[in-house]
Amino acid sequence: MSWPPCCGGRDHESGGAKVADTEEKRPAESAAESRNFIEQEIDRDLREGRCHEVRTRFPPEPNGYLHIGHAKSILLNYGIAEKYGGSFNLRFDDTNPTKEKTEFVDSIRRDVEWLGADFGDRLFFASDYFDIMYEKALLLIRKGKAFVDELSAEEIREYRGDLHHPGRESPFRDRPAEESLRLFEAMRDGSFRDGERTLRARIDMASSNINMRDPVLYRVAHKSHHNTGDKWCIYPMYDFAHPIEDAVEGITHSLCTLEFEDHRPLYDWVVRECEFAEPPRQIEFAKLYLTNVVTGKRYIKKLVEDGVVDGWDDPRLVTIAALRRRGYTPESLKRFIELSGISKANSSCDFSLLEYCIREDLKEKRPRLMAVLDPVKLVIDNYPKGQSELLTIPNNLENEALGSRELSFSGELWIEREDFMIEPPKKYKRLYPGNEVRLMGAYFVCCTGYETDASGKVTLIHASYDPKTKSGSGFEGRKVKGTIHWLDAKSAERAEVRLYEQLIDEEKGKLNEDGSLNFNRNSLTVLKDSYVEPALKRAKPSESFQFVRNGYFCVDCRDSSEGNPVFNRIVSLKSSFRLPKGEER
Repeated sequence: MSWPPCCGGRDHESGGAKVADTEEKRPAESAAESRNFIEQEIDRDLREGRCHEVRTRFPPEPNGYLHIGHAKSILLNYGIAEKYGGSFNLRFDDTNPTKEKTEFVDSIRRDVEWLGADFGDRLFFASDYFDIMYEKALLLIRKGKAFVDELSAEEIREYRGDLHHPGRESPFRDRPAEESLRLFEAMRDGSFRDGERTLRARIDMASSNINMRDPVLYRVAHKSHHNTGDKWCIYPMYDFAHPIEDAVEGITHSLCTLEFEDHRPLYDWVVRECEFAEPPRQIEFAKLYLTNVVTGKRYIKKLVEDGVVDGWDDPRLVTIAALRRRGYTPESLKRFIELSGISKANSSCDFSLLEYCIREDLKEKRPRLMAVLDPVKLVIDNYPKGQSELLTIPNNLENEALGSRELSFSGELWIEREDFMIEPPKKYKRLYPGNEVRLMGAYFVCCTGYETDASGKVTLIHASYDPKTKSGSGFEGRKVKGTIHWLDAKSAERAEVRLYEQLIDEEKGKLNEDGSLNFNRNSLTVLKDSYVEPALKRAKPSESFQFVRNGYFCVDCRDSSEGNPVFNRIVSLKSSFRLPKGEER
């Protein structure tokens, strides 16, 4: 079965161009006015009067959730329509009732709306046109361009031939049109079992393009349809239905991925032989391939069904729903697609580019709060017993408009376990016996001792503080090399934090020798005993923050409840990724 001509189509993995790929440019244009190759073709069509307005569409099959590859197609089609002052349709390619569900229709609509692709009142279904498709099939039969065949699916494959051998004509190919009309009506009326009859185009069994070797246009399938119920027991094939849908809606440019380039002659044949006055034009572009991620819907579906992930929106996946749940923003995906480029050459993008885009989007927008993920207690022995104070902490040093907040400080604090070592390596700048560090936004403290349990694990750290070193006081008596974050043990709130990594082991590659997926055993780490600032207990689903020194996090939209947020790590703070020279903008 084939996918519709959209990025990451049916059961195909998504793909696209590297950041280094550049868009084609007209010699006379400046960089700001450059056009990618699709826009150049549209400019030519408008200039030559082939069309007078631009209409595009996104046509997913509702047989699963969309992934990031589909985001490229959505944003490309919508962006083209918006740029040329045209219109954009959302149309569900629901011609296969055996795999389609209303759940998938609803999820796809949410994804398209979340990405900001405004389809207005132009929401359509391929099934809206089943009557038109049936009439066009009758037209083809009357013209001698289609016939009812009795070969089985296996026999049709055998007769089709291959790239080195021409196909053989079906013994039913020359069946009179009147007989094919009668049999086709009988197919519609339920007189045949599934697979017993098909309607095939009569084109050319010797064609070098296998898609033109009398392709199947209709098959019998006694399945209830999510939109039309039991009205039909015959359903059109994608290669027949899709060009008709485009033509009926007045689509001017059908933008699809490169694997449909060989289908274009059949696309053109259908709209021509069905006698549409203003046939749409198909243009192909490269898919969006990402390194070491699982994209194709059939793979994701298997992961869901096998319980490897906890649903289509598991934050380790790259479905749009999963990226949204993890905390990615529409703006970050748009930037990622923009940097990936529009190309005719297949290549790959590194996942780190996507991570770069979300960091860039969030770094000045979100407050920087404190959370201690793996806590150990720090006791400041010389801090006044029973005393606490409020310290003023800026919310984001790169964006003063986000203001500041007050945070409680006392003699008992939580710090990160990794911020203390008994025997530190060289250049370790954090806390160890005898060393002094700054507590972020607070005071200098010096480690005076520590306690361990029977296994040698540190259970408590002792320190002294210097009250003259309060942040903002102007103290310049001495410097310290390290700064660590903290939380007041008396007011901090316990929270669950989930640390995500890629589902696939990046170092070993995507597949094992036996062809199975090479899973990363550390793709999910759940921390049940982390601590966060008190205000974070009131955080709402999907709100995002930077946890100082730990990364960007958001409130899980599925497993959180009021007063009990669960925090998902969106992305860590550090990355070796850098944009190629000239791409910084």
